[in-house]
Amino acid sequence: MHVEPLTCSIGAELSHVNLGAASRDPDLVAEIRALLLRHRVLFFRDQDISRAEHVAFARHFGELEDHPVAGSDPEHPGLVRIYKNPDQPADRYENAWHTDATWREKPPFGCVLRCIECPPVGGDTMWANMVLAYERLPEHVKTQIAGLRARHSIEASFGAAMPIDKRLALKAQFPDAEHPVVRTHPETGEKILFVNAFTTHFSNFHTADNVRVGQDYTHAGPQLLQYLIGQAQIPEYQVRWRWRPNSMAMWDNRSTQHYAVMDYPPSHRKMERAGIVGDTPF
Repeated sequence: MHVEPLTCSIGAELSHVNLGAASRDPDLVAEIRALLLRHRVLFFRDQDISRAEHVAFARHFGELEDHPVAGSDPEHPGLVRIYKNPDQPADRYENAWHTDATWREKPPFGCVLRCIECPPVGGDTMWANMVLAYERLPEHVKTQIAGLRARHSIEASFGAAMPIDKRLALKAQFPDAEHPVVRTHPETGEKILFVNAFTTHFSNFHTADNVRVGQDYTHAGPQLLQYLIGQAQIPEYQVRWRWRPNSMAMWDNRSTQHYAVMDYPPSHRKMERAGIVGDTPF
C-alpha cells in the first residue's frame, strides 16, 4: 500500500489497496484506521467493489446508520444513496461546510463514500481539518469558547423546506442536539473546533462575562458563531478531491468538515455513502 499526502494539512491517497479485500482483512483495516487518524480523510481510486463489500468494509469501524431524509439502498441498510440528476434541484445542504449529522446526540464516527457516476468535470468535494482550525485560533478566542456549548438542528436545515407538520414531526424525532464548541477527539485527545452549518446558536453564551446589555447577546454571540463556522473556509486547512467512477473517500467525521461543490448541473452525480455510528462528543 502506497500513501501519498495530498496537502500539508489534510488528506492522503492510498494506492495498491482494494477495499473489497480490506473488508475481509482485519489487519489491513487496522492499518487504514491508523492512517485515517493521521490524515483525517483517505482517498482511493479504481475501487470496483460490490455494495456488500462497501458495507462490510465500513462495518469494521462500527455499526451503520440510516438517514431520516436521504434514501438508503433497500438491500443494504445504512448505504445511503445520494443521487443527483438534472430533474432534481440542488438541496442546499451539501454545498455548505458541514460535519455530517451533528444534529444527532451521537454524530457519525466517519463515512465511506463511493462515486457511482459523476459529471466529466465539476462535482468535486472538499474537506477541512478542524483540529488545525482550532489550533490556529487566536488565544483570546480559545479562552472565550473553552466552555461554550451550541445547538445543532435538523429542523432548521433538512426540515426548513418541509410543510410545518412534517418539520415538527422531524424535530420531535430528532430534537436539537447540544455539543461542546470545542470537542475532544476520543482516540487522539486532540481539540477540535466543532461548529458547522447545522449549528444554530450557543446555548450558554448569555453570562455575565459575555453580556453587559442585551445587544451583546443579540449581536456578539451570532457574530462569534459565524466567525468560528467560517474557519473551515480557509484554504490552508483544506483538500479538494476530483471524483471519477469507483473513486472512494473515507473521512473522520469527528475532526473534519466537508463541502460538496454543486457546479455540475445539469449533469448526473450518483454517490453512495456508508455512515458509521459515533459517540457523544465531550
